[in-house]
Amino acid sequence: MSHPAPPPALVPAPRRALPTAPGRAPVLDADTTIEEPPGTTAAARWLRGTLGPALGLPLPPHHPGSPSRTRVRLALVPALTGELGGPEGYRLETTAHSVTLTAAAEPGLLHAAQTLRQLLGPEAFRRAPVTARRHWPVPAVTLEDGPRFRWRGLMLDVARHFLPKDGVLRYLDLMAAHKLNVLHLHLTDDQGWRIEIRSHPRLTEVGSWRPRTKIGHRASALWEEKPHGGFYTRDDLREIVAYAAARHIAVVPEIDIPGHSQAAIAAYPELGNTDVVDTSALGVWDDWGISPHVLAPTDTTLRFYEEVLEEVLELFPPDAAPFTGFSRFVHIGGDECPKDEWRRSPAAQARIRDLGLDGEDGLQAWFVRHFDDWLTARGRRLIGWDEILEGGLAPGAAVSSWRGYEGGITAARAGHDVVMCPERAVYLDHRQDPGPEEPVPIGFVRTLEDVHRFAPVPPELTEEQAAHVLGAQANVWTEVMEDQGRVDYQAFPRLAAFAEALWSPLPPPAERDFAEFESRMAVHYARLDALGVAYRPPGGPRPWQRRPGVRGRPR
Repeated sequence: MSHPAPPPALVPAPRRALPTAPGRAPVLDADTTIEEPPGTTAAARWLRGTLGPALGLPLPPHHPGSPSRTRVRLALVPALTGELGGPEGYRLETTAHSVTLTAAAEPGLLHAAQTLRQLLGPEAFRRAPVTARRHWPVPAVTLEDGPRFRWRGLMLDVARHFLPKDGVLRYLDLMAAHKLNVLHLHLTDDQGWRIEIRSHPRLTEVGSWRPRTKIGHRASALWEEKPHGGFYTRDDLREIVAYAAARHIAVVPEIDIPGHSQAAIAAYPELGNTDVVDTSALGVWDDWGISPHVLAPTDTTLRFYEEVLEEVLELFPPDAAPFTGFSRFVHIGGDECPKDEWRRSPAAQARIRDLGLDGEDGLQAWFVRHFDDWLTARGRRLIGWDEILEGGLAPGAAVSSWRGYEGGITAARAGHDVVMCPERAVYLDHRQDPGPEEPVPIGFVRTLEDVHRFAPVPPELTEEQAAHVLGAQANVWTEVMEDQGRVDYQAFPRLAAFAEALWSPLPPPAERDFAEFESRMAVHYARLDALGVAYRPPGGPRPWQRRPGVRGRPR
């Protein structure tokens, strides 16, 4: 007597997986076709362009009379929105001669296609066949799946260490493989400006390069004595946004205001507090931490950044990834703004008096409110780090809660939408183990298990308030990540655990079965290997992943 196969080792775990009789296990082969009715083009293109080359199969469109023994059937059924849990939900069903992917909208079909890829084994994650095999069995299974949270994001800091365009596109593919749907790009900071602005070309001519780079934490005595930099052209950014949209991922740009702005001031000294600092002598900062040089509270500064944002809005259109609803957001930072220059500046003090503000803190809030109103008037939504709460926000503004959960709780209680990214829980630059071999150990120990137990919604919120928690994002700050390999090491495998915490219907953190997740990760590591991800192995860093002698800042 045959027995159903066990549920497959999928990451993130699906809402429901029902193994069926082995006789319902189809086999994909050279004759397999894709049945693609209207509205399913994106999923069919992805299957044919990504899965097909890995398996060595053409996967042509299905036509009457096709010799296919097995077909992949794509079904778009908008009436199933409620049943499948929204536009990202899907159903995957197998019969002896078909795999049917059903969704209410395009994002669900693409998630179903990613799940099919996992079902086919690690070889399906390569770019070309690695065996002569041309028959690919699909486990006999019925899956019903959909996300728990709408905003499932990753923040990449490309300002501290520049990640070339191809690296960003690669991370969009890694996000799609883990069913994440928001890429937050941290494009400007003290150490570099990474976005081409046509009206202000010196932002990239000057602001995108620093003369040298600190190796390790800012307390380190080591330097890399060569220029570091780079930026994305306007067409690069259009390509990134389009590539993301094809995977139903929204890209949220961040332009830091009014702190973290030394690179911009180095390019245009008039943006700084010229009455107390010789800003013409400033360069792009070559150290880590928070620069004391901040924007001057002048009308000239406001208009300059309005012109910057006019181009940002053009490059990041509000309807790029319409099913998420998050392409309307623009992040303005708003955090970690030292006030010493404003305290010493007669011009800043006069501005505080003229506007009737509550000191220097009120001046920071004035900056935020100005751009909140400016973006709102253009149909966009401002989002910023939780310091922006201190001056009051327009109703449509949202908060990235990084200093713990408190900012998010305050924002949700005030009726603002929240993206949870508490430093002690989901900052992936923080070290993964207390051991001495961990490379450049920064921050708190946050293990794979810690991240898997992450819960975005604090129990202090009522049901109505909790509805304002859009979801969460994992943040990857790159001060001590000099290249793609270091980013991979810090992000993975923890980003897989984070994706599951946001997607899957997990029990409360204390009740989660981490051992069961580890057993699925044992399979998933082979998928990451096939994708070329330089993750941290479960047993600790490989010799070439270590950074002996490079100082960190463990906490």
